[in-house]
Amino acid sequence: MSSRRRLCSRASGLLAASLLALGLLPHAPAEAGGAGKLPVDVELLLAVDVSYSMDADELALQREGYAAALTSPEFLNALRLGPNGRIAVEYVEWAGENEQKIVVEWRIIDGPDSAKAFSEAVRAAPIRRIYRTSISGALLFAADQFDLNGYRGLRKVVDVSGDGVNNQGPPVAMARDAVVRRGITVNGLPLLMKRSASSALDIPELDVYYEDCVIGGPGAFVIPVEKMEEFARAIRTKLVLEVAGVVPKPGPGLIQHASAEQPRISCTIGEKIWMDHWAN
Repeated sequence: MSSRRRLCSRASGLLAASLLALGLLPHAPAEAGGAGKLPVDVELLLAVDVSYSMDADELALQREGYAAALTSPEFLNALRLGPNGRIAVEYVEWAGENEQKIVVEWRIIDGPDSAKAFSEAVRAAPIRRIYRTSISGALLFAADQFDLNGYRGLRKVVDVSGDGVNNQGPPVAMARDAVVRRGITVNGLPLLMKRSASSALDIPELDVYYEDCVIGGPGAFVIPVEKMEEFARAIRTKLVLEVAGVVPKPGPGLIQHASAEQPRISCTIGEKIWMDHWAN
C-alpha cells in the first residue's frame, strides 16, 4: 500500500473513531446468524401510507418526494459516511391490516447509478389507494421483511409515513414494541397538511400520536409535515439522518424524539373513532 493510501486510510479511521466517540455514528450491534450476508450500513424499509385518507395529489407528492430524496446530493453524500458506503432499501406501500405491497424489493444503493435505478422503479409503479389504516399491520409486515433479505446492517430502520391513526389490526403501541424488541428502530413522518380539516376520522395531534404511539428504538424521531411545500425537504432530511446514523437534536416544529413519558394521547384513539362512527 502506498504511503498516500495508508495516510488516507488512517485519516478515515480516525474520523470514524471521533464520530463514534461523539455519538454521531452508531455502534454495530452484536448479531448472530449473519454469516454470508452482505454487510451494509443500514437496512432501511420505507413504509408509505396509501390509504383513502390520502388524496391523489398527496399520493403523487409522497411518491415523488421519496424518489427525489434518494437521488439528492445530500443523500448521496450521507451514503459515503458509512464504513461500507452502501445501504439496503425496500419500498412498501400499506393501508389496511392485510394490505401491504412491496413496490420495490430490497436493493443495494451505493452511489448515483443505483440510487437513480431505485428512484425510477418507485416512480414507475402505478399509484393506488386502499381502504382503512393499519400502522400496526405495516410495522409487523416490515419487521418480517428484514429476515428475508440477504443483508447484515449495522442498523435496521423502518421509516413510516402517514396521515392518519391506526384504526384496524393490533394496537399500534403493542406492534411498535414488538418491532423494537427485534432490534429495529421505527421513525415517523406524520403528514399534517389536513390538520384543520373537519374529517371525523382525523385528529389534529397526529404528530403527538406518532411520537408517543408509533416510533421507538434507539434515537427514534419524527419529522412532522404541515405544508405541502415542506414535504420534499422533510423526506430528504429524514433519509439523510437515517443513512448517516446521526441522532438529531430536537427542534421546534421539525425533529421531535419519542416521548419518554406516558402517552399524551390514547394510542387506541383511531379504533375508538372508527367504532363511534361506523359500528353504530
